[in-house]
Amino acid sequence: MESTGKRFVIVNGIGDSVVAFRGALVRDLVGRGHEVIVSTPFPIERDSDTVRREVEALGATCVFSPLRRSSLNPLSEWRTRWHYRALFKRLRPDGVLATNPKPVFHAMRAARAAGVPKRVALITGLGYAFIGESMRARLLRLIAVRLYRRAMRDSTTVLFQNKSDRYEFEERKLLVRGLAVAQVGGSGVDLAHFPQVAVPKDHIFLMVARLLGDKGVREYAAAARAVREHRSDCRFRLVGWIDENPSAIRQEELDAWVQEGTIEYAGRLDDVREELAQCSVFVLPSYREGTPKSTLEALATGRAIITTDAPGCRETVERGVNGTLVPARDADALAAACMKFADDQHLREKMGAASRELAERRFDVHLVNATIAEALGA
Repeated sequence: MESTGKRFVIVNGIGDSVVAFRGALVRDLVGRGHEVIVSTPFPIERDSDTVRREVEALGATCVFSPLRRSSLNPLSEWRTRWHYRALFKRLRPDGVLATNPKPVFHAMRAARAAGVPKRVALITGLGYAFIGESMRARLLRLIAVRLYRRAMRDSTTVLFQNKSDRYEFEERKLLVRGLAVAQVGGSGVDLAHFPQVAVPKDHIFLMVARLLGDKGVREYAAAARAVREHRSDCRFRLVGWIDENPSAIRQEELDAWVQEGTIEYAGRLDDVREELAQCSVFVLPSYREGTPKSTLEALATGRAIITTDAPGCRETVERGVNGTLVPARDADALAAACMKFADDQHLREKMGAASRELAERRFDVHLVNATIAEALGA
């Protein structure tokens, strides 16, 4: 692939969603005349050839890595790190962007060893290890802190998606001298791809997320059950899939919610625009995020937001303007918020319009990509 510009490698940790999360960035970098290589694990739910074709359609090259997101096998981790080191030594890129925890842990170290001049770590959320209090979660947190400390020494720039994660790094003294630090509006949202749509009169709530306990799926189901006891005209839609994360819900739980009529399950969707257009309020009761892309897409569509007063989630709501914040893990508060919106069409429309304005002001993907491009020296 010939290019008059520079060469960049984007290292992603989730093969199924690499184009959804990084496609706009790839397109922008290619449009600037740069060569882009996307390194991603093999997808789990999708066909790898399809993912490859989608990456190539953006003008980039796709390279699959041996990374296994939930593995703790030392041999697997060693193999991943050496894959990155060999890749960077062969390609000699001008910059490497690593997103998701394991790519940050391994790719930053490999990039420094290979002499890559620009090494950018994008912190997309601290996840299960920093939420759970089980013995496993505490052990993973100890390991993650150590790996983040090393990765920060190996990086030239770190980009945070919310203030809470940056504060966590500062408190743990992970930000080393000389490291450039900035914040971006999550992964951003393509405002043209997600146009504003009029709020329907129906009472349809929507949650889009991986089906994890940490995303608040169980609280969503409990709130749906409570609301429907009083308002049978309210519908609760759920889009997502069960993956290999330790906090994943069980298939039998999901099946029970559907069978009892509490939840309408739409499965995994590559394009959620139709679901967003049909819903009247978007809900994400997550315990912690970087900045949730699903909520940004709901903002752009012009939907009022109910989410938690938790890191990453609170960034998507201006209190009393475009949505409501409720405590994490509190199904009763979530149900009360849903009832409030169910009873007030004007509020849904007013806050929906404010959501679109917020998306335009803070979360335009082109603004996010400009910050990333600057960090990469593009």
